[in-house]
Amino acid sequence: MALKGVRQALILKRASASRSSGKWNDNDFDVLANGVVVGRIFKANASPVGASWMWTLAFGHQKDRTQTHGYAATREAAMAAVASRKKLAAEMTN
Repeated sequence: MALKGVRQALILKRASASRSSGKWNDNDFDVLANGVVVGRIFKANASPVGASWMWTLAFGHQKDRTQTHGYAATREAAMAAVASRKKLAAEMTN
């Protein structure tokens, strides 16, 4: 799944297909940009009410005090959050 409207397309890849070690849930995804893992989105066991999807940026893919993790109501909203943080970090680097 790619997120449209983002300068750099982000792709979701199931953790079970991306990481060979361990047992991964069907609701656990790596977020890739240009084939590199830049974050993770998964359905959290413990989360705020109405926001069961957690998103995180991989180390090195945030800039300064950019938020590195959070919760969202849907997988799509979590991906949009990763995309906006990734875009902000890229703009701050350039």
